[in-house]
Amino acid sequence: MTKLDNYLYANWNYPTNIKFGWGRISEIVEVCEQLEMSAPLLVTDSGLGNHPITQRCLQQFAKQSIKANIFYDVNSNPTTQNVENGVLAYKHCQANGVIAFGGGSALDAGKAIALMVGQDRPILDFEDIADNWLKVNPDGMARCVAIPTTAGTGSEVGRAAVIIDELSSSKKIIFHPQMMPDVVLADPELSVGLPKHITAATGIDAFVHNFEAYCAPSYHPMADGIALQAMQAIKFYLPVAYSEPKHQQARSEMLAAAMMGATAFQKGLGAIHALAHPLGGYYRLHHGLLNAVLLPYIIVRNKTAIETKLAHLSSILQLEDTHFDAFLNWILEFRRNLGIPHTLAEIGVPKSALDDIAEPAFQDPSNTSNPIKLNIADYQKLIEHAYFGTLSICKLHG
Repeated sequence: MTKLDNYLYANWNYPTNIKFGWGRISEIVEVCEQLEMSAPLLVTDSGLGNHPITQRCLQQFAKQSIKANIFYDVNSNPTTQNVENGVLAYKHCQANGVIAFGGGSALDAGKAIALMVGQDRPILDFEDIADNWLKVNPDGMARCVAIPTTAGTGSEVGRAAVIIDELSSSKKIIFHPQMMPDVVLADPELSVGLPKHITAATGIDAFVHNFEAYCAPSYHPMADGIALQAMQAIKFYLPVAYSEPKHQQARSEMLAAAMMGATAFQKGLGAIHALAHPLGGYYRLHHGLLNAVLLPYIIVRNKTAIETKLAHLSSILQLEDTHFDAFLNWILEFRRNLGIPHTLAEIGVPKSALDDIAEPAFQDPSNTSNPIKLNIADYQKLIEHAYFGTLSICKLHG
């Protein structure tokens, strides 16, 4: 693929400076020089610390005047301790910028470290509640480059980071407008080596971000348009990326769709995320997989509020039947073809979740933008249905 003859190679300035295209990881040194990052700290997760794609990135600094160090003490669900350790590493290395490299966890951790290197308050003081973001000293924030290696969370174009408070095992959303990375190197080639189950889970995660944004009840036609376009791309290209991992267009379209989801969900999320956040925090489970499992149960619960929207979405997705049941059954078939389990029990959620998750789900900020107002009893029922696989409308699953 060359940048002269393929449209899947571009520079975008929405919502931040994005350098998009196959092989653009090769521009990392140039980007650091432009941002005057002579000693960046590359933040990634423990699984990528010694991975060839990470070493490939670091090797580009070897013959340059830029001195890069790596920090990979980041859990699959990053914690406050991970961030604190990263800040210590940043200061020890005398770094002057952060490269957030990896999936959503590494990107969130990297953005949070860049936020915290010059603050004198604990990170939880900046939880996305009311005007907490005004407590941040913006002059103490480090420059940040984001390099996604999965097509899921879209955290590379987000102004927030999801971090686990280890004292309560709950996920907290840390927010500041300047947490948006200065530059994104969006190189679809970095996602080629993903295992199939990660391609599937992260891909449906991107679908859920767009889906919940589209279904959120507030008025935001720009977010709706972005979400509809992204869901159409995911419908066509996620199965291709899953079955043909090296397919350039499929990987490119999925990476774009993931960024579109994170752009669209400024409109709001919903009950899928309200449940996935505490489930992931308590039991340290993959966020995208949780979203993928929960998706049909929330669709059924929200039916009365979203049925008209789903008819339009079905038309955009070029489904033969635009009725609610047909859309639901398409979702179930789509998941099944990507190897997504049907129940929370199948992915390791313990039965104790039936008693432990309803209240924190109700308290989660994503609950406030669900299309239907839900209470604790509603979430109790939703957890039971997702745990045992109760989906009465389903006609095709099984």
